[in-house]
Amino acid sequence: QVQLVESGGGLVQPGGSLRLSCAASTRNFDTYAVAWFRQTQGKEREFVAGISWNGHSRKYADSVEGRFTISRDNDKSTASLELNDLKPEDTAVYFCAAEPAGWSTLNLATTKFSSWGQGTQVTVSP
Repeated sequence: QVQLVESGGGLVQPGGSLRLSCAASTRNFDTYAVAWFRQTQGKEREFVAGISWNGHSRKYADSVEGRFTISRDNDKSTASLELNDLKPEDTAVYFCAAEPAGWSTLNLATTKFSSWGQGTQVTVSP
């Protein structure tokens, strides 16, 4: 497993923006597929966005398509999620996750990720 640490969460008004970062401890970060999930109380953790090991493939949940952007910088072993035009329903704890790339990570939305960060809180409220 790889150690992951999220940062960048906070309190924003509807329509605002945030940029979340995920720092990985591994030197071979470019061998991992990465995804962002979010979770609210009483709800199962849901897929938000995913990115392939080289950034060539990206996948977004319908609810964030066109508003969020996932990216990565393998030289810095980091992944980011830009959250734009935020809505109250985006309020959640956001987690980054990683899984060694391979046949099992071709579908980013259904990949079983084995490494998880601690999460960062995003609150969207007037």
